[in-house]
Amino acid sequence: MPTILLVEDELSLALIVQDNLASRGFTVLHAADGQAGLDLFRQHHPDLLVVDVMMPVLDGFSLARQVRSQDATVPIIFLTARSQPADVVHGFELGGSDYVKKPFSIEELVARINARLLPLAGAPTPPAVVAIGQYEFDYPHQRLHRQGHTQALTNREAEVLQQLYRQRNQVLGRVEVLQALWGDDTFFNGRSLDVYITRLRRYLRADTEVQIVNIRGLGYKLML
Repeated sequence: MPTILLVEDELSLALIVQDNLASRGFTVLHAADGQAGLDLFRQHHPDLLVVDVMMPVLDGFSLARQVRSQDATVPIIFLTARSQPADVVHGFELGGSDYVKKPFSIEELVARINARLLPLAGAPTPPAVVAIGQYEFDYPHQRLHRQGHTQALTNREAEVLQQLYRQRNQVLGRVEVLQALWGDDTFFNGRSLDVYITRLRRYLRADTEVQIVNIRGLGYKLML
C-alpha cells in the first residue's frame, strides 16, 4: 500500500487521521511541524502528502514550495480551516493537488487520497517529454520549451496540460478533468479550470497550429 506523509501539528487530530488511514492499509508517517515534514519527505519519498496549512516552524504552503522544488508530481493535499478563495487558489498555485477544509470526515479524506493516487482509468501515461507542435512539454519538470525559450508552469497548469495531451485531438470532458484533478466539479473549481485553460492558450499561442478549443457543453480539445 502507498506511504502517506501526514504533517499536522494538532496531535489529537493527527492520531485520529493516522489510525484511520493505517486501518485502511496505508503506511502513515507523521510530522508535527513543516520542517520535520520536509525532513521526512526527503528521507522516505512518500507517495502522497497530507499537509496542514497553519503550522509552526514551517507552514504548509512553504513546505509545499520546498517539496515542489524537488518533486513535481507527488500529490499534496492541504488540510485547512482557511476557506477564502484566495487561500485555495494560492495553495493550488504552489503545487497543491487538492484542498480539504476542516472539519472533515475521514471518508472524504480517504476518497480524495484515492483519487490522487489513482490515474485516470485507461489513460496511457505519456513519455516524460513530448512534442506539442513546436513546443517540448516537460511534465516532470513543469516546463514548456520553444526555440530557446522556457516557460515555467505551475503544478496545476502542468497537470491540466498533461490531461489535454493524453486525449489530444479528442474531447477532454470538463467533468472528467475536474474530478481527476480537483476531486469534484463545483462551480468554483470550474472557474479555476477556466483560468488555467486561458493561461495555457497564452503559453502556446506562438504556434498557430496548436489550439485548445472549447467544445460547448462537453469540455476542451487540444488540437495539434
